Amino acid sequence: MGMEAVSERDRRMEALVPALRRFAWSLTRNADVADDLVQDCLEHALGAWHRRHADGDLRAWLFAILYNLHVSGRRRDARRSRLLGEATAHDTGAQASSQDAAVHCAQVLAQLDTLPEEQRAVLLLVGVEGLGYGEAAQVLDLPVGTVMSRLSRGRERLRRMSDAKPAGVPALRRVV
Repeated sequence: MGMEAVSERDRRMEALVPALRRFAWSLTRNADVADDLVQDCLEHALGAWHRRHADGDLRAWLFAILYNLHVSGRRRDARRSRLLGEATAHDTGAQASSQDAAVHCAQVLAQLDTLPEEQRAVLLLVGVEGLGYGEAAQVLDLPVGTVMSRLSRGRERLRRMSDAKPAGVPALRRVV
């Protein structure tokens, strides 16, 4: 591979790093773990570059690698936890400029965390990262209909949670 091809590849991958970091943080809720996941993803992608379809969507391919590494890591951690009898701690902090915004972010993140991972991943890919149904299906290796179904169920579940607020807690605002 010539220097021009390498620099073009690197430029295209570098442009996707912010979106990969957002998705990784959304999955892990820990900035350090998310950065490690993104780095592992990029290393894996560079090592597997020769196997990539030249006409394939680079963004979808990188998101798929990142998601699969995350799932593999969670499975590995679960096995390790069972063997060691230890629970894995999760960092669920939210930074915001105002107290109300921080409370709102924490509520949304807590509600997202209660969703099954399959629904959460679809919501994050489509709603946060802006992937189309087909791209999300490619990332998650699912039929498009399954993506649409999980997205619908996840949105409905979040809607029900925001409507069933505990006393003294403001409802989440709907954005239409």
